[in-house]
Amino acid sequence: MGVSGLLAEAEPETDSGWIRCESCATLLYRKRFVRCLQVCPECGWHRRLTAEQRIDTLLDPGSAAVVAQVGQTVTDPLGFIDQLPYPERLSAAQAKTGLDAAVLCAVGTIGGHPVVLAVMDFRFMGGSLGVRAGERVTQAAEKALKDRIPLILVTASGGIRMQEGPLSLMQMPKTCQALAQLDEAGVLTVSVLTDPTYGGVTASFATLTDVILAEPRARIGFAGRRVIEQTVCQQLPEDFQTAESFLRHGLIDRVVPRSELRDVLLRLLAVQGPLPQAYPGTEPAENPSVRPAPERDAWQAVTLARHTGRPTTLDYISYLLEGFQELHGDRTCGDCPAMVAGVGRLNGLPLVVVGHQKGHTTGELIQRNFGMSSPQGYRKAARVMRLAAKWRIPVLTLIDTPGAAAGPEADNHGQAVAIAESQRLMAGLPVPIVAVVTGEGGSGGAVALGVADKVFACANAIYSVISPEGCAAILWGTQTAAPWAAAALGLDAERLLDLGVIDAVIPEPPGGAEGNHVAAAARLRTAVMAAFVELLRREPDQLVSQRRARFRRFGLPRAAQRD
Repeated sequence: MGVSGLLAEAEPETDSGWIRCESCATLLYRKRFVRCLQVCPECGWHRRLTAEQRIDTLLDPGSAAVVAQVGQTVTDPLGFIDQLPYPERLSAAQAKTGLDAAVLCAVGTIGGHPVVLAVMDFRFMGGSLGVRAGERVTQAAEKALKDRIPLILVTASGGIRMQEGPLSLMQMPKTCQALAQLDEAGVLTVSVLTDPTYGGVTASFATLTDVILAEPRARIGFAGRRVIEQTVCQQLPEDFQTAESFLRHGLIDRVVPRSELRDVLLRLLAVQGPLPQAYPGTEPAENPSVRPAPERDAWQAVTLARHTGRPTTLDYISYLLEGFQELHGDRTCGDCPAMVAGVGRLNGLPLVVVGHQKGHTTGELIQRNFGMSSPQGYRKAARVMRLAAKWRIPVLTLIDTPGAAAGPEADNHGQAVAIAESQRLMAGLPVPIVAVVTGEGGSGGAVALGVADKVFACANAIYSVISPEGCAAILWGTQTAAPWAAAALGLDAERLLDLGVIDAVIPEPPGGAEGNHVAAAARLRTAVMAAFVELLRREPDQLVSQRRARFRRFGLPRAAQRD
C-alpha cells in the first residue's frame, strides 16, 4: 500500500480555507500552511502530523510502501474496564484514525537510500505503547536487521498503555533488545522525537538510537510535567522538558526544524556502507615532510601554536568535509562547546571527526572555553567514536587545546575518568584512527584524543606534558622562565619526531597556517587521506594490535623497540 500524496489529502479544505495557529493565534492560509509542512511561518509552531503524513514528508515520492505485519497479538489481556470497556476504546481509536495500532511502519528511500520507518501516531490513544505498537516497532527493527538498512523511528506518545498492564510494560525491554541487535550488526538507527514523547517510549527505544533528533519545542520526558510538579510541590521552569532543554543537557544531538529534517537524515545516511580497502579515486599520496620548516626555537613554536588566527577544528571541517553533521551531548548530563564531534565525508570517504574547538575572537574563545574540554566533551567524543566502530568507518581527531578544563566542576563530573576512558576506548577501537596536532597539544587534555594508528603534527604545533609556564613556575619558581622550559620540554615538532611521539610533520604554507587556511587544509587533507588509504588495507584485529604495540614501545631504548 503506497502513501504518497497523503499529506495533501489529509488536510481537506474548509469553507474559509484558513486556520489559526495554536501557539501565536496568527490566522494562516491553509494551503500555505500545508506547503510549509504544517509549521507556522510566524512563530515556528509545529503542528502534529499523522503517521501517514510523516511518512509522506520523509520518503522519496513514490518509494513508500507500508510494511505488511504478520502474526497476532493479544488485544485485551486483562479484560480492562474503566468508564468504558477497553475493546470499545480500541475500536473507537481504530475508527477515528483508520489504523489498527499507534505505530505505522513503511519501507522506502530518502535521497535514494533505503530505510525502514516506524512512525507513531498520537491520535491513536495518545500514541501509547501497547502490545501491538511494541510488536510493530520490533518488527521494523527486525526488517532493518534482515535487510541491513537504517531504521528511523518517529515518536509521539504519552507513554505506556495502562489498559494492557504488564504486557504493555514488557514492550520496553522487547524493543530495547531489538535496538541492541541492530547495534551488534552495525545498522544505523535514528530517532526523531516529536511533541509529545513521554514515559516508557522515552525510556526505551526512543532514546537508544545512534542519533537522536527532535522537533523544535517538542515536549520530552519520563514523567509528565503535572505529575512532577505535584510530586515536588513547586512550579517547574517554562522550558522544562523541551527539546531545547534536552539539547542543553546533552541528551539529544540536534533540534531540527521539520523543513530541514530530510537533509539532516540524508547526511547521516551517507555514512553507511562497507568501506573498500583502497578507497576509489584515491591513490596513496606522498608522505608528509620528515622535518618541520623553517627552523625555529621552541618558544617561537609555542607562540605560533597559540596564534588565534590558526585554523580551528570547525575551520578545517568546513574546508575538508562534505555533508558534515555535528552531533551533540554525552547522553548523560551535558554538552561541551570546547569539543566538536560529528560525521562527514573526506574525498567521499565517510568518517567521524572529533576535535577541540577554540575560536578567533575573544568572544569565541570565551564561549568555547579556549578549547579546554569538560568531562562532558570527552564523553561526547567517546560516544561518537563508538558510533564509528559500530558503523565501521575511520576516525580523525584534531588536537588543539592548552589542556583539559580544570576546577571543582570538572573534577566533580569525573574529568580524570573521562580522559582515561577515552584513551582506553581509542586503544581498542577496531577502525582506522588518525590524529593531528594542529596547534597546542596540552597534556592529558590532548592525549585523550591522541591514541591513534598515525599521529601527525602541523609544523608549527606543539605537544607537551605541561605548559611551559606551568613547568617554569614549578621548577624555576617563576613563569618568566617559560622560554627555557619550552626548550627543555621537547615540545616542538622536530623534537616530537626525534622522540617518535609523532609519525610525521605536516608542512604549513609560507607564513604559517594562520596566514592561509585553504593551503593549510589542503596539506592536512593530503597527509590524512594518504594515511587512511594505507590503514584501510588492515584488518580490524591488525589495526588494534599494531596500535597497542606502538604505544607499548614508548620509553624503551631504540634497540628494544625493534625487538
